[in-house]
Amino acid sequence: MRYQISGKQIDIGAALQTHVKTELDDILSKYAGRPTEAYVVFSKSGHEFVCEAVVHLSTGLTAQATGKATEIYAAFDASSEKMDKQLRRYKRRLKDHHKERSQPVELSDAGSYILESRDETDEVEQDSVNAMIVAEMETKIPSLSVGEAVMQMELASSPVLVFRNEKHNGVNVVYRRDDGNIGWIDPRTSG
Repeated sequence: MRYQISGKQIDIGAALQTHVKTELDDILSKYAGRPTEAYVVFSKSGHEFVCEAVVHLSTGLTAQATGKATEIYAAFDASSEKMDKQLRRYKRRLKDHHKERSQPVELSDAGSYILESRDETDEVEQDSVNAMIVAEMETKIPSLSVGEAVMQMELASSPVLVFRNEKHNGVNVVYRRDDGNIGWIDPRTSG
């Protein structure tokens, strides 16, 4: 597994990196058989340290957790406890859905853009369809089943997930509805 452990404007020592690798290996060996890469970023927010951990699994799922504490090791421990809880909660579903998957999930490249938000009080004509692009990034769109997409969305605590449906290779969307249910958009079946 590939690790990327870094700090935002703080120095990360070798002892902390070893601790992170050891703890993540222990957690992932219990719940996720095939992790591919882990990103752990430490930062400081006021008087607290913040640890953001993201682990990509070969099943296409991404587990992420954030922890905060006044000490850097405690911030990582809080983050790893959350990740442990997430993976434990989804262990049964992960096994059921992915036991036949022998290859890692295929990822497609896509563009991701952040558009400027406009208030109704802006003097710009409201009928204007031109929005200013604030940022351009690259993102990956995974090829998943609908069930895997829902699990990925829940693991990431995200309100929406765009994915390529494995059955017909079309782009689909799953999202959390205001009523708490999950919505699924499949343009292929409209008609």
